[in-house]
Amino acid sequence: MGTCPTDTELTAALRAGIESGAFLKNGKLLPERALAEALAVTRARMRRILDRLEEDGTVFRRHGQGTFVSPPPAVGASPFRAVAAKVMPRDVMEVRLEIEPALAALAAQRASVKELRTLEQLMRATLDAADTQAYGVADDVFHYKIAELAHNPLFLTVYDSIRAVRKQAEWTQQRETQYSPSTLTRLGEQHEQLFSSIASRDSQAAAEIMQSHLLSVSNAMLRERTYGQTQTLSDLAEE
Repeated sequence: MGTCPTDTELTAALRAGIESGAFLKNGKLLPERALAEALAVTRARMRRILDRLEEDGTVFRRHGQGTFVSPPPAVGASPFRAVAAKVMPRDVMEVRLEIEPALAALAAQRASVKELRTLEQLMRATLDAADTQAYGVADDVFHYKIAELAHNPLFLTVYDSIRAVRKQAEWTQQRETQYSPSTLTRLGEQHEQLFSSIASRDSQAAAEIMQSHLLSVSNAMLRERTYGQTQTLSDLAEE
């Protein structure tokens, strides 16, 4: 890298280390001091580069837990293993339909201009995803960021709990086999509409679009099930 790398060179080197896994341990980045030593820069400068990566959604910081390359897991996720063994997609969607429209509405009210720029980048990542696996990662990050932008730590803890259950449930892989290219396109377009409503500070529209989006997700996941099951899930939005 030379004796005095530019911020652009340093950012590229950090990204390369993240992608190769050299700077990761158990899904988290190495401590800030270790990263600074590895790249031969000061901790203050490393902190500035990490700020950049956090702004564009590459990394996520959680006080007391560390820095992650994907949204951090819920604190104490292990208790959710027993729950994950019992719940079905419909159970999770019932809760998501109650929680996420409210999160979207709050994000429309509370997100800063800087945070909205980050959310737009994350939204575009869901549009640019090359396959279902890439979409799944981008989708997780996008929805997590909306939960963060609600700026309510209790709501975020509840959302973290939902994510913990989803990640541990056996049916999580169902999405990879059931999302067609056309479905991915439709869901991505809904993400675009959702971002626009949040950026426009339209809380009601944000909540309504999030609800519609989640119903599309549920129908895509449950399309191989009986009509009655899918209909029951959709009816949740009308209650």
